[in-house]
Amino acid sequence: MPLGAFLLLVAAAAATGARFTPGPWYEALDRPPLAPPDWIFGPVWTALYVAIAVAAFLVWRRRSEHRIGLALGLWTTQLGLNALWSYLFFGLERPGLALVDILVLLAAVLATAAAFRPISRPAAILFVPYAAWVGFATYLNAGFWWLNRGGPGGVP
Repeated sequence: MPLGAFLLLVAAAAATGARFTPGPWYEALDRPPLAPPDWIFGPVWTALYVAIAVAAFLVWRRRSEHRIGLALGLWTTQLGLNALWSYLFFGLERPGLALVDILVLLAAVLATAAAFRPISRPAAILFVPYAAWVGFATYLNAGFWWLNRGGPGGVP
């Protein structure tokens, strides 16, 4: 599987998430401290998605390793959880459900990095910024949920 295939898989997940964007509901929410401006998310996620694809490609190239199935299975799981988050947070306007998803996503990202490490150390390192960003996004998600529990439309 060439790098382009992994880039397409990641682009599909990104496109799925991009279908659900911030709208008036989101704009009315109280923001947690340290919330960055909205424009920052596009460039950060673009760089992270490229790193996510390259990491999977580096692992796939070592397909003779017996652990590759678990590693790429975890990679696929975290990618699905990543795409699901936008639907839960922006599509359904349910930051509480999105918080559950992102906590599981963070665990899946960390598990994927750990599974990648014995196969390809560079692939595991590519997941470090992703894990850090998802950790920060978890803080933001929790903050949005906490600050707006009774907010616009009764945020659950």
